[in-house]
Formats: sequence, structure tokens, C-alpha cells
Amino acid sequence: MDIDAWVWWLIGAAALGIGLVITAMPELGMLAVGAVAAAVVSGIFGGGAVLQVVTFVVISTALIAVVRPIANRHRAQRPQLATGVEALKGKQAVVLERVDGSGGRIKLAGEVWSARALDADRAYDVGQQVDVVDIEGATAIVI
Repeated sequence: MDIDAWVWWLIGAAALGIGLVITAMPELGMLAVGAVAAAVVSGIFGGGAVLQVVTFVVISTALIAVVRPIANRHRAQRPQLATGVEALKGKQAVVLERVDGSGGRIKLAGEVWSARALDADRAYDVGQQVDVVDIEGATAIVI
């Protein structure tokens, strides 16, 4: 029983797809797309072995060269929607109890938080507006 070349390319693509799922390496998916392209060249267009290999190499290399940098750029970006503690940084709060380097209380996003001044020499009085620069545990650091 003789198996056509396009079937081997599809088997290779499936193996690469399984490898992609197991390892989560996106490059394997790009190689799988190159193998499918080689299968198309073999099965539909009847291209020879050299044309199939060239198609596989060109498509796979092009995908890796184009898609990988785009994916890396997206991975490096911070999420646009900040949630949790990250969403509180940069917000304004109102001092409820005097805040200095050793502590105090603020009202932040409708909740009462313990707070301390970023600059230990500064103090903020009741009613004063402060900016939250960081959150350490359950304590807001303010300026």
C-alpha cells in the first residue's frame, strides 16, 4: 500500500498540532500550517518533492518571521483594563484620620483603607485629597 505524499504532510501537520497543544509553543502551530500548505501543493497541484519542501520552508519561515514579533509585542504590553489592586494605583482618596509615615486612614474607592505617607516627613490632615501611588498588602501608600 503506497501512501501519497500529501497524506504524510497532513500526518506531520497533525503531529505538530499535537505538539503545539502539549507544549504551548506557537512555533509548532506555524510549522503545522507550513505542512498543510505543502500537503495542498502535493495533493491539489501535484507538485514534486522539492516544491513541497520549499513550500513548507517558505510558509513556515514567513509565519515565524511575521507572527512571532507581533505576538511578542502583544505579550509585552500591559493589560488595558487594570483590576484589583492595580486599578487603585493613581486614584485619589480623602484622608479620614491623619496620615503620616507611621500610618493613618483614607477613603479610597468607597472603602476605608489604612494608609501611610510615601515621604515619612510629610503628614496629611483630615479632609485632604491624596494620590495613591502604591498598595503594600492592605496599606495604601499616598502622596
